[in-house]
Amino acid sequence: MQYRPLGQTGIKVSPYCLGAMMFGGIGNPDHDECTAMIHKALDAGINFIDTADRYSAGESEEIVGKALKGRRDRVVLATKVHGPMGDDPNMQGNSRRWITRAVEDSLRRLQTDHIDLYQIHRLAPDTDIEETLSVLTDLMRAGKVRAIGASTVPASDIVEAQWVAERRGLARFRTEQPPYSILNRSIEREVLPACQRYGMGMMAWSPLAKGMLTGRYRKGQQTPDTTRAKFFPKAMSDSGSLDAVEQLIPLAESAGMSLMHMALAFVVAHPALSAAIIGPRTMEQLDGLLDGAGVVLSDDLLDRIDAIVPPGVDVAPLEAAAYSPPPIVQPDLRRRPLAGRSAA
Repeated sequence: MQYRPLGQTGIKVSPYCLGAMMFGGIGNPDHDECTAMIHKALDAGINFIDTADRYSAGESEEIVGKALKGRRDRVVLATKVHGPMGDDPNMQGNSRRWITRAVEDSLRRLQTDHIDLYQIHRLAPDTDIEETLSVLTDLMRAGKVRAIGASTVPASDIVEAQWVAERRGLARFRTEQPPYSILNRSIEREVLPACQRYGMGMMAWSPLAKGMLTGRYRKGQQTPDTTRAKFFPKAMSDSGSLDAVEQLIPLAESAGMSLMHMALAFVVAHPALSAAIIGPRTMEQLDGLLDGAGVVLSDDLLDRIDAIVPPGVDVAPLEAAAYSPPPIVQPDLRRRPLAGRSAA
């Protein structure tokens, strides 16, 4: 395994990061099997694990914590905060009040005294970014967090967060975790260049486009009854994605590899990427993913992929998983009050 720099943090990580979203009730409730998967990934050379408090309501973090007993010091451990962890409206978000409590809960579930990378799972438009960076800075000074990052943040907000950190003397985001795959390339336009400019490490989530790039989802065939198909029904049956897949499969075959391995190698080939996050649910899936760890794509093959899905283009819909600016999801932010406009 050849390790890569996680931006300019000085931390070295494997090109595959083990994503733990499928560990627990949302995916695989068998703790023993999940633990065995974590151990197998570590034995294969993966030293980077990413989870979140929200995954299976904390169960994922608990599984990871138990699995890392005796091996914690050799693992770069990342988790995230933001999503709701209860019915209380203040048990979520990016406020000092919530993050101060959430980090303690994560530390307890993970059975560790520090988190190597603590990330904001999504932006909170109702919370000043200075508020969030301030509490994260305090957590770093207290030794509970080693580095901080964010996930699925637009380029403009990445720049704003860097500017606020510099002007206020606060810790700055050192990493970004965006969606990136052959079918989702829009971050190549602004997000990746912005992160490179600030020396931020990048970990791509959904490098297989929610499973579309496994080869299991084919045009004209019945959609498999999978966990992801239940969560993202539109994405898994999208005609544009399926058309691209039908062109990518023979391309991968002509190069002597599977579509899945080509898709993962495509992501880690980008110079801005530190790691691709793989999220297996079963041991069989993990074995299949690990088999492609040594695949390298030629420039000619990358050019042929570009001809199918052009750089900077999203073919697959991300649905609710992506970040939408507040005016997109809040009608009152894009419409003047009736008193200020004439009714048609």
